[in-house]
Amino acid sequence: MASSVLAKLFFVAASVSALELTPDNYDELTAGKIAFVKFYAPWCGHCKKMAPAWNALMDDFKDHETKIIAEVDCTAAGKPLCDANGVKGFPTLKFGDPSDLSNYEGGRDEASLRKHATEKLLPTCSPKNLGLCSDEKKAEMEKLMAMDDAALAKLVQGKEAELEAVEATFKSSVEALQKQYEASTEAKEEATEAVMASGLGAMKAVKAFKASTAKKDEL
Repeated sequence: MASSVLAKLFFVAASVSALELTPDNYDELTAGKIAFVKFYAPWCGHCKKMAPAWNALMDDFKDHETKIIAEVDCTAAGKPLCDANGVKGFPTLKFGDPSDLSNYEGGRDEASLRKHATEKLLPTCSPKNLGLCSDEKKAEMEKLMAMDDAALAKLVQGKEAELEAVEATFKSSVEALQKQYEASTEAKEEATEAVMASGLGAMKAVKAFKASTAKKDEL
């Protein structure tokens, strides 16, 4: 009984000490670090299931010099961060440069998460780490860094508009497929009903009756 109470208290303590990111603290807390972020919703069952493992991971890497393990509540102050990172389901895990996070597709158990945090959260090519870039990527970074703020913002806005267009096209295609599926299902049901109404049931009943009668005659 005592051990159960202690376990619950530990879990609560871990939850309270969780590093929660919001638009107000994101840049400050992630500056100069490689991030591993859980985007979640408090009501999400899968989020609750992996919470102990994630809390333990955040505790292990708390105050790390080059790595940050944190989470974002997509139903509260962190929602703009979730929208900006294209979060569609929960939990969504992302890692890498805080300004350009990549999707994490590995295991959700504590061992897998810790292995990833230990081995993969390493400095990558970025404006802060040009020495890690290929010549081509370095040239691209330097070109972007030489642009004035307004031109760069316009460029980013244009690319984000392209992403929105891709998403809109996808949704339109899905809606078209849904309508096609519904129409095909309705046509199938009508055709099936027509076949049944044409006497198939009676035919099968007579066929079965004749077969059973023939067997009796043979006996």
